[in-house]
Amino acid sequence: MVTTGLVAIDATVLATAIPTIVNDLGDFALFPWLFSVYLLAQAVTVPIYAKLSDVVGRKPIILIGVGLFLLGSILCGFAWSMPALIAFRAVQGLGAGAVQPMAITIVGDIYSLTERAKVQGYLASVWGISSVVGPLLGGIFSQLDAWRGVFFINIPLCIIAGWMLVRSFHEKVEPRRHTVDYLGAVLLTISLTLIILAVLQGGQAWAWNSPQSIGAFAIGGTVLVAFVFAERRAAEPILPLWVFSRRLLLTTTLVGLGVGAILIGLTSYVPTYLEGSVGAPPLVAGLALGALTVGWPIAAALCGRLYLRIGFKNTGLIGISFVVLGTLTIAIFGTAPSIAIVAIGCFIVGLGMGFVAVPTLIAAQASVGWDERGVVTGANLFARSIGSAIGVAIFGAIANSIFGEKDAASLSAATITAGSAAVFIAVLVVAVVTVIATVAMPRTPVLGQQREPASGDIPS
Repeated sequence: MVTTGLVAIDATVLATAIPTIVNDLGDFALFPWLFSVYLLAQAVTVPIYAKLSDVVGRKPIILIGVGLFLLGSILCGFAWSMPALIAFRAVQGLGAGAVQPMAITIVGDIYSLTERAKVQGYLASVWGISSVVGPLLGGIFSQLDAWRGVFFINIPLCIIAGWMLVRSFHEKVEPRRHTVDYLGAVLLTISLTLIILAVLQGGQAWAWNSPQSIGAFAIGGTVLVAFVFAERRAAEPILPLWVFSRRLLLTTTLVGLGVGAILIGLTSYVPTYLEGSVGAPPLVAGLALGALTVGWPIAAALCGRLYLRIGFKNTGLIGISFVVLGTLTIAIFGTAPSIAIVAIGCFIVGLGMGFVAVPTLIAAQASVGWDERGVVTGANLFARSIGSAIGVAIFGAIANSIFGEKDAASLSAATITAGSAAVFIAVLVVAVVTVIATVAMPRTPVLGQQREPASGDIPS
């Protein structure tokens, strides 16, 4: 719960402080990279950490993640420019790539499917608390012109989380020889970096039809194809292709892709939209966004009982319906800014996320054994991270095509409203597409009523 809090608070506290950070460091057009580089680093490392956790155990991997997140937070707090802050956010992302997947995987290891329904309520409470604490802290630090505090607050949390894991989490894993898929990791990193760079900089740093844009897309796509071939031949691939050959795993992965894009679209632009269009204080804008992470834990706490009664797919369909309704509400009123309407829309989206993100992930976990659970959890969260990374790049390109100016102070309220409204429409489109993936999920029985052996009882 404490390690989950690291990621949960980071999801809301930074977005609230973006306008203040930009005013201090400048380079408004670069701010989407604060999210992109974090999510990119998280995405490319999730499958590596997940694979290693199935070999060496969960504990050393999650401790490495907490350590990197701590280092990245300290460096971000001392950043002297936007490029430096972006680079240090990448270090944070390297840590987040281990923290969230390992926390979820550990829950899958030590609790049965029925017990997990209750435990999800406990974890949901973390997001509920963070949804209030994050925006409040972000807003307070912003209004005090002390944005560096949003990173320094991670220091005590990381220390407490690391101490509790060392003291209380024990597992017994028999070591065995293993190989790390370095080639796959390098190819995946290069391909995703080039593709995201091309999307984010297209139409800004260079024209869409320029040699730079075409080259980045072409090389990125080619390297991605090479990655697929490399994974087919790797002894222990970081992202096994069998994950995408099973219908349940494929569809839940696609749902994760959509969840990631929708979340980043709202968390990145709602605060900027409200502060720039109606002059909302950072604290108020943060609380409006926080309604999303209030709705999420409420639904997550309830969905356990629901999917045990009506199944994973039906619960997911209820959830994605709420997501579409919420994003539609925000998109319709995008050109007529209202703090109340945005907060209501975010709350509805949060309810939907709780009903769709949790059961689809648990359905994927429940379909495999201990030795595959890390990879499957990692693949789902990898898709969520990729959805966020590519989503923020696409949304950033859409917004920047309207914003145009490099300096946030020179943007009028009408321009910020128009750019943000365009992003909200794109988020709605992603939500509608995610409905298709949810409908395509197979109807799987809810099994696993008995306690599954703990990870420490099963040698790797």
